[in-house]
Amino acid sequence: MTYTTTPDGTRIAYQLQGNGAPLVLLAGQANNHHWWDAVRADFHPARSTLTLDYRGTGDSDKPDTPHSTELFAQDVIAVLDDLGIDRADIYGTSMGGRVAQQLAARHPHRVSALVLGCTSPGGPHSIERGNDVRQALAQSQPGAARQALLELMYTPRWLADHPGPHHTLGDPLMPAHSRRRHLAASNRHNAWNLLSSISAPTLVLHGTDDLLNPTANAPLLADRIPGARLHLIPDTRHAYFEEARTHAGPLVLDFLTATSHQP
Repeated sequence: MTYTTTPDGTRIAYQLQGNGAPLVLLAGQANNHHWWDAVRADFHPARSTLTLDYRGTGDSDKPDTPHSTELFAQDVIAVLDDLGIDRADIYGTSMGGRVAQQLAARHPHRVSALVLGCTSPGGPHSIERGNDVRQALAQSQPGAARQALLELMYTPRWLADHPGPHHTLGDPLMPAHSRRRHLAASNRHNAWNLLSSISAPTLVLHGTDDLLNPTANAPLLADRIPGARLHLIPDTRHAYFEEARTHAGPLVLDFLTATSHQP
């Protein structure tokens, strides 16, 4: 395991695999780098991939101090600095997409191209999940809440053929205080006023049947970010990147290849 230490003294674990230009993969809320396990190798014919364990997850430190998507973005910068990477392509999904927004807006010289998946701008302009979804996730029986999350991630058709294990349901070893810190960071995210300043070529991806982070957020992002492209992936839910990996992965690589050839 490789670590870097942030300016506030937090150790962040990161993982670099493959060869080629770096693609930073940012996971969802309360998840570590294993979020990407099922699809990571799909990018390796063309790219190296860089992941990290957010503070509070995996092998990173777990301080009981305020977290934010801006702070997570600063942790990504610390990892890039440690590796001597000046610029990278960024692909963030769910809360990772919120972190990616902060990166592209606040550190534009570090971001070559941006892919935002199953995410939202946060704040009053975002489309919130329905009360029925909230209630399903708040069930007192952990098994019931986990099953509800699983069904928000994947379609029944896909789950019937893929019994697991599933790495998108949260880091099972996270302490309770870190889960609370992650939830607060994601809930406080509001990048609406930053989005119009993003200059990196941007692709917005979303599953058409996503109820965890409603699909209506995708056009909001695409309309707000100058020149952004929007692509909805049919019949998929929150984890479109895994269920539709043969569609989503090549789509991302084609976009990154095209932007790398732009003047």
